[in-house]
Amino acid sequence: MLGQGLEVSAVGLGCMGMSAWYGETDEAESIATIHRALEIGVTFIDTADVYGAAFGDNERLVGRALAGRRDEAILATKFANALNPDGSRRIDGRPEYVREAIDASLARLGVDHVDLYYQHRVDANTPIEETVGAMAELVTAGKVRHLGLSEASAATIRRAHAVHPISALQSEYSLWTRDLEGEILDTCRELGIGLVSYSPLGRGFLAGRFVSAEELEDGDFRRTNPRFTGENLEQNRRLAERVRELAAAKGVTAAQYALAWVLSRGTDVVPIPGTKRRSYLEDNAGAVEVELSREELALLDEEFPHGVAAGDRYGDMSTVNR
Repeated sequence: MLGQGLEVSAVGLGCMGMSAWYGETDEAESIATIHRALEIGVTFIDTADVYGAAFGDNERLVGRALAGRRDEAILATKFANALNPDGSRRIDGRPEYVREAIDASLARLGVDHVDLYYQHRVDANTPIEETVGAMAELVTAGKVRHLGLSEASAATIRRAHAVHPISALQSEYSLWTRDLEGEILDTCRELGIGLVSYSPLGRGFLAGRFVSAEELEDGDFRRTNPRFTGENLEQNRRLAERVRELAAAKGVTAAQYALAWVLSRGTDVVPIPGTKRRSYLEDNAGAVEVELSREELALLDEEFPHGVAAGDRYGDMSTVNR
């Protein structure tokens, strides 16, 4: 359960990798994965306008997958990564852009509303009150049911929530990324805002789906991610191996173990592991059946404290937690 009564599945499906940045794509398998998600109760579907080799590609794919099945999904998308005429990107939270962006997203998705609409990154040049004020107009117009923010600071969350109730904060959160704990997570809980955890498997690394960047396909952005290169990789590989050891001892997969930890944080925390394959989807969904004991959770707190991972989450951290 997220904030403001927004009910979602315990685990969601992140769709970004179906269209870009994680190597080759396969639209047929991606659509089959979304369909399988709906069949097994993973109904919280997450996309964004910027996901794709071309702007809007992933929304179009999700729209095709949900054609005739819109009522089965809780659909979330995002705006704020806008394109400049030269193809570069900017963060844009101006009210006029908010209105333009939602109409474009609805058209690409082939729907008349989305259940959750996030500001993907905070625009340092536009007061959050103006952005959220425009987003609130979309709720009144029936184009959006609930509002969200992504990678926002506690102070920004408070200012936004004072304009219109915020239902969800989407930020990176996992065993090796616990930056939110403390002020940001406390603020969300004080205000009744749910947390949507993206990259809950450390971009697949904690699930054991690769052990070095060289295994990844050309075009996979993880090949240059700070956590998967140089000395950082060696330290982080030990963390992933420890997850695999603990998972094996429990008789579950590494992905299920890492997701079970995220799920243990509370019913207001919803992981959205991304995948473009049905096999990984079904593995991830099995995490809801895994319960970690008090002793296991205490051990994980000891072995995976805040700051345990080596390297920044992104090469450029300038738009994170504004």
